[in-house]
Amino acid sequence: MDITDTLAPKSDQLDAIDLAVSGPQTFTIKGVSKGSPDQPVNIALEEFPRVWRPGKSMRRVLAAAWGVDASKYVGRKVRLYCDPTVRFGGEAVGGTRIEALSHIDKPLAVPLIITRGKSAVFTVQPLKESAPAKPAPAGPTTADIAATTDIDTLREWWQEHPALRAQIEARRSELTAAAVQGDELPLDDPA
Repeated sequence: MDITDTLAPKSDQLDAIDLAVSGPQTFTIKGVSKGSPDQPVNIALEEFPRVWRPGKSMRRVLAAAWGVDASKYVGRKVRLYCDPTVRFGGEAVGGTRIEALSHIDKPLAVPLIITRGKSAVFTVQPLKESAPAKPAPAGPTTADIAATTDIDTLREWWQEHPALRAQIEARRSELTAAAVQGDELPLDDPA
């Protein structure tokens, strides 16, 4: 039994602990709306059921990278991770940080205030867009099936294209009937 679902916090937002368990994740921004005075920005994510409420430092990173008009963030991607060194109330409690962003060409260095009187430079990497997935081949046509004389090809097609199995089995039967006393070869795995 996989207990991953039972580990999620009972929260209405993406929490650092979500990323501590899963590791860094890339999300597509679906929308941005106004939040509460304590957490003024809600960012809806395509790949996650709860909103992300970035802290002030991460909002500053977003503004430095993409500007202050949050309506332009929709469709852009952000890679988030759990940084266990984030402090709150003097204790290291962990927090959500931005690792990489789409729509930037090179690493972006943003000076952030760490504690009163102390600042540090936070660097965000450009998010490498992965190539779009190639669509799965549509499969052989009826003409392809009727024309093939190779049992191994038919076997592969039978395994890869369940919707075509009746046609493939019929063609196999034709080929085995025409063979001189050849045994009928099963198309499915013997396992």
